Formats: sequence, C-alpha cells, structure tokens
Amino acid sequence: MQFKDIIGQGAIKQRLITSVNENRVSHAQLFLGPEGAGGLALAVAYAQYLSCEDKQTDDSCGVCSSCRKYQKLMHPDLHFSYPTFGTPKETSLDFIEQWRDAFLTNTYLSLDIWRGYVDSGNKQANINIAECHQIIKKLSFKPFESVYKVLILWLPEFLDKQGNALLKVIEEPQPNTLFLLVAQNQDQILNTILSRTQLIKIPCLNYEDIKGELMNKHHQTEAAASEIAYLSNGNMTEALTMLQHDTKSYHTLFVQWLRLCFGNKGLEILSFVDQMAKMGRENQKNFLRYGTSFIRECTLLRAGAERIVKLPEQEMETAKKMSAVINNAMAQAIITELEKAHYHIERNANPKILFLDVSLQIIKVLNLKTVPAGNHYIPN
Repeated sequence: MQFKDIIGQGAIKQRLITSVNENRVSHAQLFLGPEGAGGLALAVAYAQYLSCEDKQTDDSCGVCSSCRKYQKLMHPDLHFSYPTFGTPKETSLDFIEQWRDAFLTNTYLSLDIWRGYVDSGNKQANINIAECHQIIKKLSFKPFESVYKVLILWLPEFLDKQGNALLKVIEEPQPNTLFLLVAQNQDQILNTILSRTQLIKIPCLNYEDIKGELMNKHHQTEAAASEIAYLSNGNMTEALTMLQHDTKSYHTLFVQWLRLCFGNKGLEILSFVDQMAKMGRENQKNFLRYGTSFIRECTLLRAGAERIVKLPEQEMETAKKMSAVINNAMAQAIITELEKAHYHIERNANPKILFLDVSLQIIKVLNLKTVPAGNHYIPN
C-alpha cells in the first residue's frame, strides 16, 4: 500500500512522511478517524514507507523487496491485530488469510465487511486476552529484515480491560518497534492506552475526492458519482457499498414523493409505496439517506448558506424552490420521520406499511402544516 493509492488526505500523508524524514517517529501512534476516511490504509502505507529500502520524497518506491512484501501484507516485520468473533482462545493469527484477502480487496474495510469474511453471524466482536498475549509475543523479538517491526492494531475500541496487559509493551517497547492503533471512536478506547499514544486525527474525505475516485477508477458518470459522493457524506466505505447496488436517481424519486404528499394524491401515493417496496433494503436505506441530506441542504439554503451546499445544478434549483415553502420546523419534522424510517428499515420493517406511514406523516407536515410537539411551526 502506497500513499498514492489512498484517496485524498494530503495533509496527513505529508505529516507522516515528514515525521520519518526528520526522524520524529513516535513508537505508539493512534490513527483516529471515522469509518471510510482511510485510517487503516494510511497506517499500512506509513509502515511500508518506514520499511522501504529506497524512499522517495513523497512515497515508498513500491518496487524494492520490502515494498513487494508489504503490498501482499506478508512482510515478516509487519503484524496485524483485529477483532475476532469466536471463542476466547481464538486470535488474529487464526484468520490471517481472510484478513489479507479482506484488506487487499477493499482497503476501506469496515467491521461489517470484515464480519462477512469470517462468517461470524451475529457473534460479538472482541479483542481477547489471548490476542493481547499474542501481541506481546510478536513484539518481543527484534526486527528480522527492516529497521522497524510494526504492529497495526485495528479497532482498539474492542479491547476490554484485558487491554491493560499491553501497557508495558506500548510504553516500553523493544527498540525500533512501532505500535500503530487505528480507531474510529476515541471515547471507547481505554484511557490507559489512549494516554500512551500520539494522536493523529484523520478527517472525513471531501466530496470532490470521492466523486473523482468514483469517476476515474470506478467509471461512474458525473451524475452518478455526484449522487453517491453526496450520499456517502465523506465515507468511502459507504460509497463503495453503494456501487454494488442498482443506480437510481434518488433525487427524482424523492422530489416526486414530496410532490405527491404535498398534493395529497392518495392513489398515486399507494402506487409510489408499492414501487419503493420493490427497491430492496439497501436502496430503500440510500433513498431515505438521500432525502434526509436533501432536506438539510434546503435548510442551509433557507439560512443563506448557499456556498456550503453540495448539490448538482439541477438539484440545487429544486432545493431553492423547496426552501421557499418548507421552514425549519417542517424540515426538522420530515427529517425526523426519514431517520426513524431508516432505523426501522435496518431492522427489517415491512416496507409497504413503513413508507405508507411516513407518507401520511409528510402529508400532515406539508399539506396540513402539522408538526410534532417541540417543532414549533413558524409561518414565515
């Protein structure tokens, strides 16, 4: 994994490269960023750069013996630790082949995607005490080939109190041993571990980076790439998941739905509900996610914040018209209904009943100007 293979994050890449070139490599670092931002990929690319035998000014060479092994995740001085879902005696070594396959297939790995590779069903993810002992054992030896021995611990949030067993090896590691943690939620990490690491905050990917990636490497049209980039909200994992499902114009469908509700078109709404029920669960979730984002953009337009609204030109014109008739309280009420519907779709609610109910709630908001208690309706 080279830095050039990672989408965006130019400032983070430069910071990591500079730390190596200026010999300011901290032995314990925490790559903290939301899902789909590329934290795991950055950690692997950083480790590869550290071990590269012919470092370039902005990346590893990609062709030396060390880089070739890193690109297959088979370097003897590169180790991984990650959540497993089995018995307390299972460790990451039991699933190393699945791990390599999962990461090399999709560097923007999520826990749900990883779960699918190990066929875990609904078992609880965990980094157990056996894994902690395995980590200590891995890091007790000197590097074999490279200057550095590197252990990348993905999702330390799943370390329970047994994670305290790692404190000594984190605080006083063997010479030239690096401990790289890749996390998504700082609040769920043991404070004793958090206090012993150097924090590297990784932001969400921006809209243009995701859009460009989808157009250049996944051959999406500009319209399709724009919609997926908009829906993914900076999460490349989510954007790649959306590519696996049928491409639909969620904008056209959503505006049609709002117009039917505004006009209180009973029979046409029933027909629309039947159409939505046949879309499949993932497309239904994406549709609701799009609607939530679109209504939020309308509220930004209403507030005069057009410069930060990320909508294609056609959708922007529709949003401007809608922002003139939907005030903040009405928008909040609609968003609440859409978010509730998304929650229930994830839990396998009957889509016909669900979309009919949401339609009736939106009719009340748009046509009857009725909002739930707490959403104070302001006429202008």
